[in-house]
Amino acid sequence: MTASATDMIPTNGEDEPLPHGGDLGAARRLFPGAPEPFIDLSTGINPNPYPVPRFSAELFARLPDPAAADALAVAAARAYGAQSAAHVVSAPGTQILLPLVAGLVRAGRAAILTPGYSEHARAAAFAGHSVKAVRGIEACGDATLVIVANPNNPDGRLLPRNGLLALAKDLRGRGGVLVADEAFMDVVSPSASLAGDVACGNVVVLRSFGKFFGLAGLRLGFALAAPATAARLSAALGPWAVSGPALAAGAKAIADEAWIERTGRRLDKAAQRLDTILSVSGLNIIGGTTLFRLVQTPAASALFQHLGRAGIWVRAFPDNATWLRFGLPGTKRDWQRLDGAMDSFRQSGKAVCS
Repeated sequence: MTASATDMIPTNGEDEPLPHGGDLGAARRLFPGAPEPFIDLSTGINPNPYPVPRFSAELFARLPDPAAADALAVAAARAYGAQSAAHVVSAPGTQILLPLVAGLVRAGRAAILTPGYSEHARAAAFAGHSVKAVRGIEACGDATLVIVANPNNPDGRLLPRNGLLALAKDLRGRGGVLVADEAFMDVVSPSASLAGDVACGNVVVLRSFGKFFGLAGLRLGFALAAPATAARLSAALGPWAVSGPALAAGAKAIADEAWIERTGRRLDKAAQRLDTILSVSGLNIIGGTTLFRLVQTPAASALFQHLGRAGIWVRAFPDNATWLRFGLPGTKRDWQRLDGAMDSFRQSGKAVCS
């Protein structure tokens, strides 16, 4: 019996968890004989994270300090290009913000760009919207809620800022809201962000901390919005939404311009190295960012199984059997294992050029 990417997909209804990258428990269930440690290439998380500062025991023992929360909001506004800290909502990850921002507009029609992050559609549905998947923003029709990922996951598509602003203006005319999930915006030009445009009132920008800074387990993210909307979201989250350690680490990291610049250059080089490995293996790279690459190949299922048996976990897409997404290896040994596994796949004769 061979393992399939669809084996990890729940089938018991919309309340079941959706599949995501990073589930090494699923990897070990599918490939129990694989060598350890598993190399997790199934996410778009920086494998070389920001060095976490040493925390005092008191930071864990006390409730989060409001002054520290204010300092983080100031740092986030400066880092992301919001007009002021009043436009910033800090949260324990952007995932928890999705149903809240989907509920900013009365239940109606929601347009979700596809392919994209599956939680967008579910958050809209949970907020009471009827959900329509669209291929482009020109197809949003009379939707009152539009959610886009920019740049997009998994294909890295970057929507022009002018087009998004025109869409926001159209939505504003009927009381609608545009949500721009900019989880991967750190690795593209800041000029593409809508962070400076949220004052218009019906644009909400989500920014992830965990992906670029490689600290997804810290659970930290931000919503950028007009002050009244930001206040409403903050009230919904309640007091002490972000832990003391996350406040401290987040403020330090997003203000560390030297580390951010070095990391951007390192990610560029790592993505080029990954491109070489994938291209030599006959895979068609069809998109991505410097944190991940999306490939298309008729041999996707065979490659998924081959890599899994080698202890390498990549992201498969049950709704597109020809796609795989590769994140970046983090260590010299990880790069060697990926290169060796891809080489043995080529030698097996199963690799097929697209």
